[in-house]
Amino acid sequence: MQDRNVLSLIRRIAGAGLSAIALAVAAPTLAENADSFPLISLLAPSLAQNVNSSPEDALTIHEVHAALQPPSSIDLTASPDNLWDRMRNGFAMTNLNDDLTLHYQQWYQNRPDALRRMVERSRPYLHHIVQEIESRGMPTEMALLPMVESSFNPMAYSRSHASGLWQFIPATGKRFNLEQNWWKDERRDIVASTGAALDYLQTIYEMHGDWHLALASYNWGEGAVKRAIEKNTARGLPTDYTSLNMPNETRHYVPKLQALKNIFANPALMAQLGLPEILNRPYFATIDTVHPMDVKTAARLADMPVDQFVALNPSHNRPVIQADSAVVIPADKLDTFRSNLEKNAAPLTEWQSYTLKHGEKLQTVAPRFGIALPELLRVNSLSGKIRLGAGSTLLVPAGNGADDLSKLNNAPSLPQIIEPEPVVSKPQSRQTANEKAGKGGKSAKASDKKSSKAETKLSAKDSASGSKQAAKSTPGKTEKKQASAGKPAPVKTAKAAGDSKQKTAVAKPATPTKVAKSGNGGRS
Repeated sequence: MQDRNVLSLIRRIAGAGLSAIALAVAAPTLAENADSFPLISLLAPSLAQNVNSSPEDALTIHEVHAALQPPSSIDLTASPDNLWDRMRNGFAMTNLNDDLTLHYQQWYQNRPDALRRMVERSRPYLHHIVQEIESRGMPTEMALLPMVESSFNPMAYSRSHASGLWQFIPATGKRFNLEQNWWKDERRDIVASTGAALDYLQTIYEMHGDWHLALASYNWGEGAVKRAIEKNTARGLPTDYTSLNMPNETRHYVPKLQALKNIFANPALMAQLGLPEILNRPYFATIDTVHPMDVKTAARLADMPVDQFVALNPSHNRPVIQADSAVVIPADKLDTFRSNLEKNAAPLTEWQSYTLKHGEKLQTVAPRFGIALPELLRVNSLSGKIRLGAGSTLLVPAGNGADDLSKLNNAPSLPQIIEPEPVVSKPQSRQTANEKAGKGGKSAKASDKKSSKAETKLSAKDSASGSKQAAKSTPGKTEKKQASAGKPAPVKTAKAAGDSKQKTAVAKPATPTKVAKSGNGGRS
């Protein structure tokens, strides 16, 4: 019974397959007469369609909407035209939000004119600084640090003898190989001081691992910050910037930088304050000089005013640039400088060196070379009281008897021999001696009072000796006579007071030895 059912199922499947094959073979013929056979149209709708219809009629049109645009993002590989945008992209320091930051931000915003002047002064230097910061992978907030240090004045000089954009003191400058000699001071050099400052900041950041502490070290000293951290650690206190005990100047240092960052990070606020944009392109380039060259000559060859040239080359202490020195020229004037230098046939310097001979004085040397004595002293950084000996070398205008500067072989300074001033002996009055004696002057006054009392007693005992004897012992007259004669305090009168008053005579108003050492004259 089961075999029969299986055979029946096989027959049905085979029959259905044969029917499908037959229908497929007869499809072209049936398609032509589809209207005559409605059943075929129902079973195969595709056969009932008009075979002569165009492809356009057979396609279904669907409207495709544009894809949604993602939110705007910052492409750090693209170079913006505005340098401020480039700096904002590199801001990476942790923000400091405290009352001091708000105070200084308001302080700067209330002085937009000062901010604008500071931005204009930064224009020649800022691109180079940002370029150097990015090459070291440092946060670009560091480019604003010269605003806090020097207001971007390369000639800034502080009471602690810090100099330049980055305010290096002499010792730290020497530590980071900033040359400081008679000819130049690289603490004011734009390129050299920027490299040294960033090297220093990197060093102290690696020491502390925190940019706020690195900035505090830059202002206060890394040793002082280290000791403050150790004190807080010993007491179990936090060691971040705001928790350390530090001087007020350092306490206000980082908030000033943060306030400037808040202003320059806000384009709308910058526009409101009228702060100008700075183009994101190099402002200057450097070129080496083979021969000594005057500052005025270099400015003329670059076709630029002297003050603008000095603003780019502020490190030179003399009106002459030494040979083999890098000269900073605006990028758009570099070709002009090179072309004019090749065509130039005149001497590059109008200054030469002159060695003093025996017996010569600056008063006679200055008119010989057609220069005023004050100007000669200024050029050579000499004071009016100094006396130069034979063999000293001066920088003088070119003239007969002067030597070419190339003979100095880039010496760090001109050899100058200082002669001591001769000591002139002058008589010294009693009043001057008391003033020079300092505390001894008070003892002298006490001695005078005691001597006066002793003289009064003596005159009472010897009243019978006559009016002349009383007149000699009267206090005041003797002092006036001897003071007018320029003599010291009366010693004989003190001795006449008796043995009980001998100690008063020991307290001398001013010993002759001290007066001689003061250089104000010998003994009278």
